[in-house]
This record gives sequence, structure tokens and C-alpha cells, in this order.
Amino acid sequence: MRLNRAYRSSVHGSTVRVLVLRWGFRVLFGLPKRVKRLMAGPPIRRDGQVLDLDLQLLGRVGALLASSDGGTLDQSVLAEQRRQADFAAEVAAEPGLDDIATRDLEVPGAEGPLQARLYVPPSAPVSSALLVYFHGGGFVLGSVASIDPLCRLLAAQSGVRVLSVDYRLAPEHPYPAALEDAIAAFRWARKQAEDLGARPELVAVGGDSAGANLALVVAHEQILDEMPAFVLAMYPVTDAERHGGSREMFGTGFGLTYDYLQELERLYLPDGVPTDDTRGAILRAADLSDMPPVYIATAGFDPLRDDGEELVDRLRADGVPLVARRFPGLVHGYASFTAISAAARDATLDAASALRAALALVESRRSARR
Repeated sequence: MRLNRAYRSSVHGSTVRVLVLRWGFRVLFGLPKRVKRLMAGPPIRRDGQVLDLDLQLLGRVGALLASSDGGTLDQSVLAEQRRQADFAAEVAAEPGLDDIATRDLEVPGAEGPLQARLYVPPSAPVSSALLVYFHGGGFVLGSVASIDPLCRLLAAQSGVRVLSVDYRLAPEHPYPAALEDAIAAFRWARKQAEDLGARPELVAVGGDSAGANLALVVAHEQILDEMPAFVLAMYPVTDAERHGGSREMFGTGFGLTYDYLQELERLYLPDGVPTDDTRGAILRAADLSDMPPVYIATAGFDPLRDDGEELVDRLRADGVPLVARRFPGLVHGYASFTAISAAARDATLDAASALRAALALVESRRSARR
């Protein structure tokens, strides 16, 4: 009885804290533009771009709240860092998306069951398209819970079912555990598409950051009969152990840092990219011409900007149907900031629109062949 009371008290306290923080952030970012500019400081310009005001202000607030460890990963407190990632997502969640129906389930991974969550928007017909989605977090952080707000928004704005799938995380499970789980989960979703309310030929794959890497490689690894209908990749990591360029230009002061990125890569790929298995670095693939249509979005102030845009060049050279966007004022992870930045929300809605349009085109072409 005492344990139950303590648990209920803890849950209540957490809920109150979330509501208070949500209110505080919405008041702060709802202030007049001139007030936010005074608080954020002079505009930040780099490489011909201007940082979004709301994200600049968020960076200022984050710097004031940051601990003295500089945000480095400490494996001894990794569980707490993962919990904080889930909590931050709950705080930043957009209002008005409670009409999305959800169902928690398990899907088979490479070595055991994985947690997953199915999102069904009210506009989805009985038989529809499905996006199998993998969260970001550098292959170390993130979960179905941390990506819940984004999956709700994608489902609501695209009208497409979304199946968010967890995968094993490093350092407990280094490469290729996450990739093997992603491949297994996608293949299961395609085989079980009808049970999920979709059609196999309308199953797409997507993700953000590390999850975008997984989505791209999953598509590259499939044979023609199991190919995803579409790939949605937001600010993907496409290689490892890289230096210079955007990784150094935007490597400090914009959220994701160059040092932190290197640490994440070390935990996921402790021995580097294997010479006999380069699936962890899709930029090293010899041929990309068999890829399905792809949407890639990059952020102007992201250390990973060049990674994504080099992949764009490769895909275009190999003749892959492609929609490529750069959102110059945004930072890595912008899809988590849609509740506070109009520019971040517009960029995320662009991805949802691309998903809706691409799958509608696939469906219409298949219908025309019948």
C-alpha cells in the first residue's frame, strides 16, 4: 500500500512538473519577437545563414540550465539520461494531437521482441499506407516514448499510419544490433501490413538522425519485392569518423556538438566502421541506384548537414527519385522543437506533406496498372 501511494505520488509529481514546464516554455516562446530578440541576443549568422530566433533563444535557455559536465555521455548514468530524453519529449509535445489512436505492441527484432507503437490518424481509411519509423538519439538514447510527439504529428499531418519501433541501443548493444533489429522489424511490418491496417506495397520507412540512418540502410538492404515504397530521412547521419566541414563549422553552440557526436559514434561503432561491413555508413555503399524514392531534409546549423547533403549528391548521381530540402535557420533535431519554433514546425510539416504525396502517387500508379 505504501509503495502504491509512493508510486502515485511520483507519477502525480512528474505530471505536474511536465505541465508547469510546458506552460513556462509556451509563455516564454509566445513573447513578442522584439522581447525574444533582447533575451536571445544579436542574430547569429554563419555560412550565409541566420539562426532561427526561437532556436537561438532555446539555446540560451539550455546553456543556462546545462550542467557543468558539458553534456558528455557517462555510462554510469546512462539510464537517467535516457529517462531525461523521454521527459524532455513529453515537455515539448504539441497540444491537440490526442485524437490519434495508439496501440502498443511487440514486434520481432533480430534477437527478441521490440517495443512498438502504432498511430492511426482519424483520416486514415480502412486500408492505408504505413510508415515504419525509427527514433533518433545517436544509437544510444531515444525510445518509443521520446519520439511519441513527432509520430503523432506525422500521422496527423500526413494521414498515414505510423509504426514507431524501438531497437537495441549502444553501448550495451553496439553495431550492428540496431540495424539488424530495424531490418527485422521492417520485414515483419511488411508481412503483417494488412493486420496493421495497411497494404504491403504502401509500407514506407523513415526516421530522424540515427533513425534516418537506419531507415536509409533498411531500404538499401531490401530486395526488389520487399522494397519500401518511400524513405523519409530527416537530418540523417550517413557516415562516421568524419572531420571538417559542417561538423566543425557548427560543432559548438548549436545543440549537438562535434565532441558529443564523436562520443556517440564511438559507443555505437567501438571499432570503427568494419571494412567488411560498411552498412553503418551508407555513404560508403558502392551503388545506390536500387533505392526507392527518398526525402532527405538537412538543417543549416547542424554538424551533420554535410553528411546528409553528400548523400543527396550520391543519390542524384545514381538516378534515385529524390526530394531534398535544406532548412537554413534550423539545428539538428528540429522536429523535436515544433511546439516552440514555427520554422521547425513548418519543416516537419514539409516532411509529412512529402510522405503523404509520395504514398498517394505510389497508390495511384498501382491502381492505374490494374
